[in-house]
Amino acid sequence: MVLDSLTSSELVFPQLDCSDRSSVLRTLARQVAEKGYVGDADELFDRLLEREQLGSTGVGSGVAIPHCKMNGLDRVVLAIGSTQQGIDFAAIDGVPVRLFFLVVSPSSAPAAHLQCLAAISKWVKVEDHVACLLDLTDPEEVVDRLRKED
Repeated sequence: MVLDSLTSSELVFPQLDCSDRSSVLRTLARQVAEKGYVGDADELFDRLLEREQLGSTGVGSGVAIPHCKMNGLDRVVLAIGSTQQGIDFAAIDGVPVRLFFLVVSPSSAPAAHLQCLAAISKWVKVEDHVACLLDLTDPEEVVDRLRKED
């Protein structure tokens, strides 16, 4: 799965002004809804929060992959956000999170959902990928980097 095919520059939000897990999820949900990818920001936020309550999506190394499934989508949507300061996301390694890959998938496409999560997990394990994205502030450059590094 090619990550840049799941996102666009309008779904990249560098330098989010958030101070905790809830505000990150709410901000990303609002942004994704405002861009027209989901119909209801509050529903998306609620689904993401429900998923976090099952266990943190902080996968380590300063990365979290908040995710959920929703009805009414025709494809997987990937939004990417970053923060200047680390956010306590109860990550598996205890490291504060600065890079967020938000995945929203159609309820009817569980395989695509899992493929996307696996592709992100594989991508972030490559040395310097995370640091490089954190250095970028232009959404187009973020998408270009995903394209080049996939």
